[in-house]
Amino acid sequence: MLYTSTRESKVRVTAAQAIAQGISREGGLFVPESIPKFTPGELDVLARLDYIGRAEHILAKFLTEDGGSTSSGWKREQVSQCARAAYESGFTSPAVAPVRPLPSQGGALSVLELFHGPTCAFKDLALQLLPYLLTASAAKTQQGKEIVILVATSGDTGKAALEGFRDVPGTRIMVFYPGDGVSAVQKLQMVTQEGGNVLVAGVSGNFDDAQSGIKEIFTDAALRETMAKTGRVFSSANSINWGRLVPQIVYYVSAYCDLRNQKRLWPGEAVHFAVPTGNFGNILAGYFAKQMGLPIDKLICASNRNRILADFFATGRYDRNRPFFTTLSPSMDILISSNLERLLWLATGGDCEKIAGWMKQLAATGTYEIPPELLAELNETFIGGACNDTQTKNTIHQYYTRCGYLADTHTAVALRVLEDYRNTTGDTAPAVVVSTASPYKFAASVLGAITGNEPEGGDEFSAVVALEALTGVPCPTPLKRLRDKAVRFTDNCSPWKMKEYVLEQLAGTQLSAV
Repeated sequence: MLYTSTRESKVRVTAAQAIAQGISREGGLFVPESIPKFTPGELDVLARLDYIGRAEHILAKFLTEDGGSTSSGWKREQVSQCARAAYESGFTSPAVAPVRPLPSQGGALSVLELFHGPTCAFKDLALQLLPYLLTASAAKTQQGKEIVILVATSGDTGKAALEGFRDVPGTRIMVFYPGDGVSAVQKLQMVTQEGGNVLVAGVSGNFDDAQSGIKEIFTDAALRETMAKTGRVFSSANSINWGRLVPQIVYYVSAYCDLRNQKRLWPGEAVHFAVPTGNFGNILAGYFAKQMGLPIDKLICASNRNRILADFFATGRYDRNRPFFTTLSPSMDILISSNLERLLWLATGGDCEKIAGWMKQLAATGTYEIPPELLAELNETFIGGACNDTQTKNTIHQYYTRCGYLADTHTAVALRVLEDYRNTTGDTAPAVVVSTASPYKFAASVLGAITGNEPEGGDEFSAVVALEALTGVPCPTPLKRLRDKAVRFTDNCSPWKMKEYVLEQLAGTQLSAV
């Protein structure tokens, strides 16, 4: 299997090249030239495997043994080694990504819990695996070079990437987060990060500013040459990197298999997934699973008050020229959803000229609009909806008091948007809400939602203690330990000076080649 770019049809690279490089030279995102399909009975086989077995099987479909070049191809045993290394330890649930049924009056409802990893967020499912994929890819394609990983985060990716790449030989990782746009716990997770190859800096702006700064670095040809002369190459751990996206396909397939095993789905019965969505990578992985043949009916795209994706799926117009809101669900506070580009490439049959034109228009004017017939095609699968902070708090309170389920602020957005969809349409098909983070990453907000009162005084950890005492739900150990960890990183920089900051941090440092 080869990969091409969403913006340039002449691009042809192997999976290893796509993962090591992160983003195509002209700014496009790597996509597989074709999507592998499940054969008859294949899902029955996967249902009998554990999470690691399912991951090995699905990854092998995208990381092919030949890949057009024997030296850069993947052997099945290598794929298996990566999957086992990622998932055999570090997750508190034996299922890795367990599916939990919830009582519901609007049809069968389950929650796919993706927060049982070392950083208590869904990014662990990809970022515990990506270091193994990236270092293996670099060994195939970038022999002797140090991989400098640049990450923009809206909250969860940063810590998951830092933890995944901590002290990994041949890599250096730099994470940039919006200075005032993450929760107190999310910030502490990053600025206390251990490891000799890590660096963290705040950005005086929002996530979109940080993400734009990193994309500018990736597409700077002169900077690439400078890096090459020093034996370094840039890559990314954001979901613009195909190696971040492909592991996320696994948990959609695994959730379906678990629902089958729980007798909550009949073979072939379709299911909806409701996904709290910011950068569009999480829900896009579900679309890839659907294209492979997984029986997914609707993908319900849940936005917070920033609602740019909800508006896009309602009108076909993408318009980031709007106020930016800091919300209770900060990991979704995004106005430039990068992975939407991949969806449009797939929906247009790989029309790179259209994609490049829309992305150029977005960069120049902040907006673009797709044709009505294309929007109608997307709406056959994607349903957009939005939820404000008041509705988020009400939903957290409702699910805790009604069924004892403690949801974080992002999961609550998806629960509410799914309810709105069911109430509007009467659709009672089985549905899964993708739960993306532990409620203890946003303890003050969750506690306030349950009690109806904002926590008074104290710090975030006072809210953690109070939430544990109130609910009896234990706080994950990695989050409890944050209270006593020393802050290592205090730097802040302008998003317009990120390139200079990166070069300053790299100047004079020793290489750690793959």
